[in-house]
Amino acid sequence: MSLDALNALSPLDGRYAAKVAALRPIFSESGLMQRRVKVEVEWLIALAAEPGIPEVPALSADAVTFLRALPDTFDLDAARRVKAIEATTNHDVKAIEYWIKEQLVGQAELASLSEFVHFACTSEDINNLAYALMLVDVRDGVLSRQVEGIRTTLAGMAHQYAELPMLSRTHGQTASPTTLGKELANVVARIDRQLLQLKAWQSPGKINGAVGNFNAHVITYPEVDWTALSERFVRSLGLDWNPLTTQIEPHDGVAELADICRRLGTILIDFARDVWGYVSLGYFAQALKPGEVGSSTMPHKVNPIDFENAEGNFGLANALFGHFSEKLPISRWQRDLTDSTVLRALGSAFGHLVIALDSLARGLGKLRVNEGRLAEDLTDSPEVLAEAVQTVMRRYGLPEPYEQLKALTRGQGITPERLRTFVDQLALPDSVKASLRDLTPAQYIGLAAELARRV
Repeated sequence: MSLDALNALSPLDGRYAAKVAALRPIFSESGLMQRRVKVEVEWLIALAAEPGIPEVPALSADAVTFLRALPDTFDLDAARRVKAIEATTNHDVKAIEYWIKEQLVGQAELASLSEFVHFACTSEDINNLAYALMLVDVRDGVLSRQVEGIRTTLAGMAHQYAELPMLSRTHGQTASPTTLGKELANVVARIDRQLLQLKAWQSPGKINGAVGNFNAHVITYPEVDWTALSERFVRSLGLDWNPLTTQIEPHDGVAELADICRRLGTILIDFARDVWGYVSLGYFAQALKPGEVGSSTMPHKVNPIDFENAEGNFGLANALFGHFSEKLPISRWQRDLTDSTVLRALGSAFGHLVIALDSLARGLGKLRVNEGRLAEDLTDSPEVLAEAVQTVMRRYGLPEPYEQLKALTRGQGITPERLRTFVDQLALPDSVKASLRDLTPAQYIGLAAELARRV
C-alpha cells in the first residue's frame, strides 16, 4: 500500500498533516539524524581546537566549512543512506558515524581524522544533545510563537471588552457580576506565567562518555581538562551543561518542558470548556463559514467544533507529556533503553499540542460577542445584588445582614422591586439607600474593568 494521507496510521500524518508540517524538520527521523550529524561534526571541530590532542590538529577554515555543511545540507537522500547503513549495523547512531566517515573520504585534510569521529562518545552523548537541540527548536520556532499569538488575541479582547458586564456563575449558579474582559484577562495572566517559564527553560546536555566519568577520555589523553572541554562544547550548542550524569543525561530538562506544556494545555482546556459553555448560553455567536455544515441532521446548528477539537488534542498531548514527565527521569542503574522509544514520541505530543493551539486560535477568530444576551442575563438576575446590600448593611452595623438577605433571596424568585422595598425599610443614610436602590447588576462590577486592562 502506498503512503497517502488517507491511509496514514496516525491523524498527525493524515487528516492533520498540513497543520504539523512545521514539526517535520524537527521531530522526523531525518530531523533527528540531522541533529546527530551536527553534534558529531561539532565535537570533531572541538577536538581539533583542543591543543592537548595533537593527533587532531587545528582545522583550516575550509575544513570547518566542509564539516558544518554536512548537517546544513543533510537531506532525504542522505537520510536514506544512513538508513541503509543502519540496516547492516542495526545501530542508528553508529550509522551516523559511518555516514560521516564516508563523507570524509577524499578530503585530504579530514580523511586522516576519520577515527576521531565519535571519539570517546557513547550513543547517549550524541542523542541527548540532538534531542535537546530539537526541543529548543520547537520551543523557539513553533510553540512560543503559537502561544504568544493566542495570548495577543486574548489580551486584545480583554481590553476591548474590559467594561462589558457579564454575569458570573459560581457552582453553575448566578453570582456577582464581572466583565467579559476581566474573565479573558484571567486566562492571559495564567498563560503569561507559563510563557515566562517556557522562555526561561534551558535544555541540559552532557558529553562525558559511557558512564559519565570521562573514562575513555582520560585514559587516552590524561593531560586534557575534559570537564572544561565538555562544558565549552555543550554551551557552544546553546545548551545548559550537566556535569554529573550516568550514561544518560537524566532527562529532567525534558520532563520540565513537558510539565510546562502540560500546564499550558490544562489552562487552555479550562478556557476552551468555558467558551464552549458561553456559546451554549448565547454569550458568543460564531461567524458562519459558507458551505460549512454544523450538524448532519439539524440544519440550524453552528457547533463550537474548534474549541472541542482543541480540548481533545490538548488532552492527547497532555497524556503524552505526562508520560514523558513520569517516565523519562527514571533509568535503571547507569542506563536502560526504555527512554529511547519514548523519546521518539516527542513529535506526537507536540503535534497534538500544535493542532490544539491552531484550533483554539481558529475558534477565537470566529467568536462574535452577543452583548444583548449578556445584558439580558444580568437584567434577569437581580438576586446577585444581595451581596452588595448585605455588605453595606454590615458597614452600618445593622443586625444579621447576611441572614436577612438569605431569607429574602435564597431559593426564591426576587424582583428589583422587592429588593428596593427591602432597601427602603433599612436604617441607612438616605444617600446610601438611593445608591442601593439605583444599583443594577450591570453596574456591580467592582474593579473588573481596571483589572482587565492590566494584561
